Amino acid sequence: MSRVDRNKVIIAGAGPVGLVAALLLGRRGIPFTLVEAEEVLANDLRASTFHPPTLDMLDDLGLAAPLISMGLISPTWQIRMHETGERAVFDLAAIAADTHHPYRLQCEQSKLCRLLLDRVLAEGKGEVRMGTRIEQVAQDANQVTALVGRDDKVEAIEGRYLIGADGSRSAARRNMGFAFDGKTYPETTILGTTTFPFEEHLPDLSNVNYVWKQKGTFSLLRLPDLWRCSLYPDPEESIEDGLQPESIQRKLQAIVPRDCDYEVLEVRAYRIHMRIVENYRSGRVLLAGDAAHVNSPSGGMGMNGGIHDAFELVDTLAQVWNGADASLLDRYTRRRRPVALAEILGQSDRNRARMQERDIAKRRDMLADLQRIAGNPESVREHLLRSSMITGLRLAAAIA
Repeated sequence: MSRVDRNKVIIAGAGPVGLVAALLLGRRGIPFTLVEAEEVLANDLRASTFHPPTLDMLDDLGLAAPLISMGLISPTWQIRMHETGERAVFDLAAIAADTHHPYRLQCEQSKLCRLLLDRVLAEGKGEVRMGTRIEQVAQDANQVTALVGRDDKVEAIEGRYLIGADGSRSAARRNMGFAFDGKTYPETTILGTTTFPFEEHLPDLSNVNYVWKQKGTFSLLRLPDLWRCSLYPDPEESIEDGLQPESIQRKLQAIVPRDCDYEVLEVRAYRIHMRIVENYRSGRVLLAGDAAHVNSPSGGMGMNGGIHDAFELVDTLAQVWNGADASLLDRYTRRRRPVALAEILGQSDRNRARMQERDIAKRRDMLADLQRIAGNPESVREHLLRSSMITGLRLAAAIA
């Protein structure tokens, strides 16, 4: 393999993080080879909330407008009591001076990935290999070598750096021996989708709703053509039983009773983890997104934080590529890990704990506090800057 062939960045993973990194690298004139284990882009139930600063970043890539056209603009989100309808409503107009997109966008992650891949292929600044899995990663002082497999064939790809953006089960992370410390939460979430128009039956519903009910909790997130419902197995109910159609129907009927069954399009269960690596960099291998940190989905920060990782990483890597000392790459960890720890994992952990609270009196105190925040112009702006991930980005940018 020639030296010219080595003069590139290897990217593991064609999710939103890897694809954003590829597009950014190409526009910086840095060649890349992106490898993705799956033959086609994933189209399953994954992230669906885009926060304001993420839309600002995607706007810089020329992708915000097409994504917005396929999604649902959500100017408010809320936390509510199901039986009484009491709620705290957060209006993102309060941060209109801080972003060009003062709203959440409800849109499937898969739609962004399709836009990104089409743009990467159209611009032709690098190579994309679908159906190609990372088998092994090794590095020395001068290069990274990734052994990749497709069908029964294994070949070596050499590059100057490797970006591991291949998700929570990252082969790049495992191969390089990064510890992935943290915890797994006790509950299992059951995610289901339905076309039922909850907005016509629950007064003043937002497009993003985190809901306490008498003996549990659920969330309702609206997309253009359906609702995503996060449900939980009943006490003493196994995960397998909780996934049965009759159990899903019972849980949905408890939200809005009907005289017929709900149309349920897709159901899956998933465990929730909170984990993070100690360092996002090991020599010439750098991690981003779920490969570096995973968190509760409460608050919709995981995918957004991964995209923010990609922007910071490519900006830093481009400086090193163009002559800056390689030690600058340590700044990527210094900037992104504290944000992930405090502003992503920390916030999502608190969001999850709040919604898992079962004590009615504590719930009422929490709701009253949230209503006070939502009703005060100064406190609601501060709250929304943080929950929308703008505060974290500003804190990171100030780190040398």
